[in-house]
Amino acid sequence: MSQNKMIQRYKASERFNHWFVAICFILAALSGIGFFHPGFFWLTNLFGGSTWARILHPFFGVIMFLFFIVWVARVWKYNHVTAADWQWVKHLGDILRSRTNNLPEIGKYNLGQKYLTRTLLVAIILLLASGILIWQPWFASVFPIELRRMAVLIHAFSAFVALMCFIVHVYAAYWTRGSIRAMTQGTVTVAWAKHHCMAWYKEMVSKN
Repeated sequence: MSQNKMIQRYKASERFNHWFVAICFILAALSGIGFFHPGFFWLTNLFGGSTWARILHPFFGVIMFLFFIVWVARVWKYNHVTAADWQWVKHLGDILRSRTNNLPEIGKYNLGQKYLTRTLLVAIILLLASGILIWQPWFASVFPIELRRMAVLIHAFSAFVALMCFIVHVYAAYWTRGSIRAMTQGTVTVAWAKHHCMAWYKEMVSKN
């Protein structure tokens, strides 16, 4: 098979799911950061002012959560950690130096991607749970003030973790040449698949 031949990595529905979550995340992050520190308050103007930013922020978060859960359900079967993943991470120094000869054959996602998904899942669940506790005027009044204060801290910390994961994800996609095309056009080259996830490539070939 030609090394430049394209094979499908993501279906159109998967790409839509991914980009919809990304857009909701950015909207939720921008509207939320606007209230995190006075220096960022100007960001609320992107949503028509502070009142609309406060109203829209939790809805962005809920929609993001729902579509992210759908995404996790789609990819979870590829996120089981295997013995090959632990062998792969032992070669991380070589991978960062582009010394990729004799690497273990891994599946569709590497160990870093698998733990990134898990970390985001925990962070987004905590964001939803803590967000409900402080969601004015719908739910906050039901809970005691001490619990709401704790929820604010959990919400801020979870948002920070999710934002760091987002930045790492974007950087890794840019750093790994060919990855962005996988999520914009849905395909990768045979050479890319063999280089980054040989076990997945063999699985795809066996199905055709």
